[in-house]
Amino acid sequence: MTLTPPIRPSGLTPWPNDAALTYRRAGAWADRLLTESFNDWCLRSPDGIAVIAGAEKLTYTQLATRVARRAAGWAGHGIRSGDRVLVQVPNRIEFPIVLLSLIRVGAVPILTMPAHRHRDITALARRSGAVAYVTVDRERGFDYRNLAAEVQSAAPQLRYVFVDGDPGPHISLARVDADPASMPSDDGADPSDIALLLLSGGTTGVPKLIPRTHNDYAFNARASAELCCFDSHTVYLAALPAAHNFVLACPGILGTWASGGTVVLAPSPAPDECFTLIAQHQVTHTALVPSLVQVWLDAAEWEHPDLSSMDLLQAGGSRLSASLARRARTDWQLTVQQVYGMAEGLLNFTHLDDPDDITDNTQGRPLSSLDEIRIVDEHGQDVPAGEEGELWTRGPYTIRGYVAEDEVNQRAFSSEGFYRSGDRVRRLGNGNLVVSGRVNETISKGGESIATDDITDILREHPAIDDCAVVGIAGDGVDQRICAVIVPSGTPPVLTQLREFLLAEGIAAHKLPDVVECMPALPLTTIGKIDSNAIRQNLGLKKE
Repeated sequence: MTLTPPIRPSGLTPWPNDAALTYRRAGAWADRLLTESFNDWCLRSPDGIAVIAGAEKLTYTQLATRVARRAAGWAGHGIRSGDRVLVQVPNRIEFPIVLLSLIRVGAVPILTMPAHRHRDITALARRSGAVAYVTVDRERGFDYRNLAAEVQSAAPQLRYVFVDGDPGPHISLARVDADPASMPSDDGADPSDIALLLLSGGTTGVPKLIPRTHNDYAFNARASAELCCFDSHTVYLAALPAAHNFVLACPGILGTWASGGTVVLAPSPAPDECFTLIAQHQVTHTALVPSLVQVWLDAAEWEHPDLSSMDLLQAGGSRLSASLARRARTDWQLTVQQVYGMAEGLLNFTHLDDPDDITDNTQGRPLSSLDEIRIVDEHGQDVPAGEEGELWTRGPYTIRGYVAEDEVNQRAFSSEGFYRSGDRVRRLGNGNLVVSGRVNETISKGGESIATDDITDILREHPAIDDCAVVGIAGDGVDQRICAVIVPSGTPPVLTQLREFLLAEGIAAHKLPDVVECMPALPLTTIGKIDSNAIRQNLGLKKE
């Protein structure tokens, strides 16, 4: 009989006892706190450069010292074990210091994106019961101090606001640090409990709280770094927001430190800024969403940057088209890796020695042999091998429930603990997955459920199209119409031209667009994914 412990006071839905035992015996769970692992990394590479941000550069020893002083300061301000703290810090030197020091004192950081605004931050503050909010003064023209004041007035339990830079009416981060000797002794923190809270993606509703434990997240970063061959020579550019799971631990920042490498924090993913950092610091690895891969490739044709130090470009967040993968590999003479995963856990990678055909046309295979995958139909039954269905998964680093979301958890997790991803995939004979889109983003037409990614990938190869998306919009009766939304590179092609182009590329007639719309740029979510709901809203279109 499988025994599942009750939900913990922290809000964690624990793994069943037998699964936890399996993960420990397999070595996936090391039963060490993330900060203990960080201390190990610092002892291995004390004089190595851990992080660079702008003109600031910290060795592992210096970073550890800053973390210890900040943790003592949090304790002095009454931040205690189990307290939840909103963190909205862009890619500055303060990000890793804030993150690690909060974990060190036993608090639980809630990692929000710089792009989140009043609605989401306020809802997260209320739902989480956060006692403090750590942010910055201004960034990219936005004043976060005003946002913090608004949130604090709407969430009275938010006792403190700490600000990097000019604090205004709030508390300056520079005044928080204290003597580590004043730090209370270890309070018996549990490596199987929550280390940090990530936020769910998606384009509707307030983000959900994703509990990542010390055990599962350390494995997430460590195993990813091993698969991606990170080592002490790795120089990783965090171009996307550091608070994103992809950048933080896939292998990202934590995986780089576990390998003794150096992290370079980019203030934005803009190609002009990042190209300069790559050349200046001899960056070897970075991670981008596909829309930014295209932006970088186009910019490189004009700027001719020195990217000769680059070894690996990871692309994730959504499916990278084969044409973009080939172009990046050819133009930049590096290895391209597709990464398909989710902040809730499961990661899939193409391997560095995979043939180009696998890298270009699949989204990789599971990180761990302990990952369990099912591909099911709308009734939750396994589909025949090679057929499309919804991906369900469970494993040593995939959560068993969101925090404080009982109704959502009943829908999002099966009775056997599988996470229902909402992604539509098929599995090839070699174990690699091909992602065709979201289950709820398929288009219903003529009795068929049409996935849009194949159409989008081919349209992106049209010479008159810079970028595009394909969305379902209201049609006659139960059928939807297929709308191609394009960002033209010059004179926009008309509908008949697009249909002829797709037919010539082998797209079936029932998948051809019924409507074409033009936009100057596609709206993106906070993590750089194309926002289909925003597209419909901006164009005044209905989904059904």
